[in-house]
Amino acid sequence: MMNIGKRIVSLRESRGWTQRELASRVNLNVSVMNRIEANERPVKDNELLQLANVLDVSTDYLLGRSSSSTLTQEEKDEAEFQAFANNPTLQKWYKELPKSKEEDLEKLRKMWEILKDHGEL
Repeated sequence: MMNIGKRIVSLRESRGWTQRELASRVNLNVSVMNRIEANERPVKDNELLQLANVLDVSTDYLLGRSSSSTLTQEEKDEAEFQAFANNPTLQKWYKELPKSKEEDLEKLRKMWEILKDHGEL
């Protein structure tokens, strides 16, 4: 059974990317990426979402909970949204939204759809 580091390496290599290229695509330091791939450092939740989005797989696949690396369109849309919602540059703005979590998420989802539809993402 492959661990998360091996799955990331396998996916990265299948795309012909260097470790540095993948690290850049997910906004991580290359030394952090190296430690993640070597299973010397756990992957943080936001990093897991970014990796799954960039590698076009589900988080379940990276975590070894699914043997299929193929995403459905619904899973792709959700992964894109989660990566958008967890973008560190949005965190300050997101924290200032009204306190209702459901209301916050719905507003953010509507904004994401507008940006996506207009090719801003």
